[in-house]
Amino acid sequence: MNRRLALLVFCQGLFMTNNVTFIAINGLVGFALAPVAWMATLPVTGYVAGGALATGLVGRHQRRYGRQKTFMIGLAVAILSAGACAWAAISQNFWLLNIATLAAGYYNANGALYRFAAVELVEEAHKEKAISWVLAGGVMGAFAGPNLASGARDALADAPFAGAYVALMGVGLLGLLVMSRLRFPALPGQGLATPQGRSLGEIVRQPLFIIAAAGCAIGFGIMNLLMAATPIAMSQCAHPFKEAAFVLEWHVLGMFVPSFFTGKLIKRYGVLPIMSAGLALNVFCVAFALSGEDVMHFFVALLALGVGWNFLYIGGSTLATQAWRPEEKTRAQAALDFCVYATMTLTSFSSGALVTTGGWTSMNLGALLPLALMGAALLWLRQVQRVPQAG
Repeated sequence: MNRRLALLVFCQGLFMTNNVTFIAINGLVGFALAPVAWMATLPVTGYVAGGALATGLVGRHQRRYGRQKTFMIGLAVAILSAGACAWAAISQNFWLLNIATLAAGYYNANGALYRFAAVELVEEAHKEKAISWVLAGGVMGAFAGPNLASGARDALADAPFAGAYVALMGVGLLGLLVMSRLRFPALPGQGLATPQGRSLGEIVRQPLFIIAAAGCAIGFGIMNLLMAATPIAMSQCAHPFKEAAFVLEWHVLGMFVPSFFTGKLIKRYGVLPIMSAGLALNVFCVAFALSGEDVMHFFVALLALGVGWNFLYIGGSTLATQAWRPEEKTRAQAALDFCVYATMTLTSFSSGALVTTGGWTSMNLGALLPLALMGAALLWLRQVQRVPQAG
């Protein structure tokens, strides 16, 4: 851990505070404002769809302007979009809320690259730990996000959660100030108009890249499918919002607390065993969620889901770093995160339709197919036998 990495960890904490708050409230605000119930999670979908649409643009901006300037642009977008969300909640404008969250996707795509920027701040031998440490910054979001959403819920009269969006403007401003103090090494080929290295098609056809992208995308997709619907599902089960905030807090802790040792586990046991453990935890989450609908069932299922995401996402991100050369990283990272956000867009939209029409049970049953595909993908990669094991 060095000073620059510590600052980036803090920025990750602010990023996750934004994301967890969005997850906690966007579905509920959407449910209150949507013209029909199945559109409730469209604001959540807008955020991740915006991230998918912005990945290519963010990659080009990083190659042209470098890490710091592009990250600062993302934080400025976060401030403006949070303000627009607050006004949408006050004016009860459902479509403005969706436009604002779509625009916020540029910040989402930027923040997702903090984990790869961390690798550039340490020696090559410590890249797994650097990714883990930055993602561990999400522990801050686990505490701050749900409490900010709950505490600021009624800060502005007659506009539930508008105060939380205003608070997020302050979170973005703090992130902007911290990022202004952070310096990154110049990226290979930075400032050049023409990308260097292999074609993108050649990069993404590698088995390493395919499984890395599958791990990150399916891990994030399943987590997003269930997490985005949890506040609505718990509301349908007559659980108060404070209980949903409690469940989300522990879910996010499950996502990020393991980051303090996931890098060491990958070093010791290898990438594929850790990703397989993440897959098993996802299956356990579904099985436990299907066994009941009291608060404890939501709590245990979402906690297991968080840890499972951590192993799949950090494992997939670590595996991905072996699939590109230094001069290819901006394009390859953008392609990887496009897969993640495209999957999240699908699951965010599906979660609203599933939870409001089929209920919590249908949500979890719907998660089984992609989990089975992920299991098949991991078995396929083992057979290919082209994965250099970490450690």
